[in-house]
Amino acid sequence: MRKIKEILRLKYDAGMSYHQIARSINVSTSTVHDIINRFTRAGLNWPLSAELEDEKALEALLYLEQKAAATKKPEPDMGLIYKELKRKSVTLQLLWEEYKDLNPDGYQYSYFCERFNKWRAKLNPVLRQVYRAGERTEVDYAGQTMRITDPDTGKTYDAYIFVAVLASTNYTYAEAVLSADLQSWIASHVRAFEFFGGVTEILVPDNPKTGVHHPCRYEPELNRTYEEMASYYGTAVIPARVKRPRDKPNAENGVLNVERRIIAKLRNRTFFSIAEMNQAIWAELKLLNEKPFQKLDGSRASLYEELEKPALKPLPLQPFEYAVWKKLTVNIDYHVEVDKNYYSTPYQLIKETVEARITSSMVEIIYHGKRVASHCLLLGKGRFSTLPEHRPASHQKYLEWTPSRIAGWAAQTGPNTKALAAKIMENKPHPEQGYRSCLGLIRLGDRYGKERLENACARALFYGTTSYKSVNSILKHGLDSKPPTEKPEFKPVVHANIRGADYYSSGGELLC
Repeated sequence: MRKIKEILRLKYDAGMSYHQIARSINVSTSTVHDIINRFTRAGLNWPLSAELEDEKALEALLYLEQKAAATKKPEPDMGLIYKELKRKSVTLQLLWEEYKDLNPDGYQYSYFCERFNKWRAKLNPVLRQVYRAGERTEVDYAGQTMRITDPDTGKTYDAYIFVAVLASTNYTYAEAVLSADLQSWIASHVRAFEFFGGVTEILVPDNPKTGVHHPCRYEPELNRTYEEMASYYGTAVIPARVKRPRDKPNAENGVLNVERRIIAKLRNRTFFSIAEMNQAIWAELKLLNEKPFQKLDGSRASLYEELEKPALKPLPLQPFEYAVWKKLTVNIDYHVEVDKNYYSTPYQLIKETVEARITSSMVEIIYHGKRVASHCLLLGKGRFSTLPEHRPASHQKYLEWTPSRIAGWAAQTGPNTKALAAKIMENKPHPEQGYRSCLGLIRLGDRYGKERLENACARALFYGTTSYKSVNSILKHGLDSKPPTEKPEFKPVVHANIRGADYYSSGGELLC
């Protein structure tokens, strides 16, 4: 404030010169000249009258001409300027230039900015921050819950209220959910994006454990599913700092509005389902978004339609599908376990750590960011899903042998080999054991030749030793080249110390 009264006192009471007055109160000589001249032109006398004792009244009288000249300049539309600043790349410099084009005698840039900043300072504190349209969405859960009553038992349950706010226009979305777990958190985001009809560049949540594993001011560690959802929609998650609600003021204000204008209004209603509750919430939400601003033209809904909606990124054709990520180690049978079922991976990944992405219909195996396997989700427990290409070559070759193929191979080798293979398959208690024995015969054919194998099988059939081991022994000792002789006749040994069958039939007494 100018030191007008002191300058006048030193001039008229003390009789000091202009230079002395300037040095005394630390102002320029030109300022002293200007005030004395204004005092003289105004026709005022010293000492001042009682009504001019107030310095503000005296200043208003001395600078009346200047203020009158200033008021003649065209006033800029502050509300329009505030709205236009929300558009991308729009600055005060550009708006001032447009103002000067329409009003050549208007304010200069510095005074234009000064007047706008003074006007903006009188707005609601929540609206002081200027966010570009389509720049950020702030999300949070309301501190208050609502109650759902079971119509059969009368028992009540808490419903959590999810709130999402577009920062530029304060356009708000809210819904009730039965759980605050990760799946509900993701689903609420997806429905909020559909409500807004697009996605902003930045997503600002608090630090819920469902979405942020490890809060950090510089590099927060996000939940993998939450991070995947943000990537799918082309937005970036930047969590607010811990215990810093001003990092997301629009969400805080949005939660406050939802609590006061929706939850409080519905406090006396009884809801029997989450769908019924959300219908009531959305009806009140529409009124909230369409409520006119007190100090600005329009409403949240009108600003959203005019500014925010055109600036949002378009939604993908399909909504994000919720998926759970798990870190797993590949077992020695090149399978991983997911919910008590087993899914194959390439055998080269045995003992490696992989990630499983689990949706409602699929299980995907990810290794170093690359998908290496994909399976349909198995229902039940203890089931296997194995892709043939994941097996080693030796396993694939082994599993290619079926009973019909084994019989075909045996018939090509010879009738004796075919007959022996059939005997082996019949005598084994489990087909898998028969496959193994027959595969052994195939290996013997590769080693000794089909002719020798056919002769060895004939010898084995003659003596009734129908097994892989007997054929292998015959070939190993070269017995396949010798014709089989008559089967040795079994002759019982007779000796006084040997009890015959009659001993047991007679109750243990020897018959003499």
